[in-house]
Amino acid sequence: MAFGINRSELNQWKARVEQGEIAFLTHYWLDPRFPDAKTVTKAGCSNLNALIEWGIGYGLKPEWIDHRHSGYPHFDLLGDKQLQVLLAEGLEEHIERFHMK
Repeated sequence: MAFGINRSELNQWKARVEQGEIAFLTHYWLDPRFPDAKTVTKAGCSNLNALIEWGIGYGLKPEWIDHRHSGYPHFDLLGDKQLQVLLAEGLEEHIERFHMK
């Protein structure tokens, strides 16, 4: 379940994904499969090859892409990998906004 974002932010992420950009959406998240994860960052792109290549640069495996056929394929980034990617992509505001440090 997602918390902490509004419809406009979600729609902006979807639009950027549809345009073939690597787009990032961070939100609070509760999932019993990951009890230590309080946030997730979705790194998405409709250009699957671009998303795969981008992910390989961060050590992400193509088989980890979620919603591959939905029009919004993305990696779900959690924990240390989430912080690593957000910092490398210059998205410190995500870290601050969602109190990840």
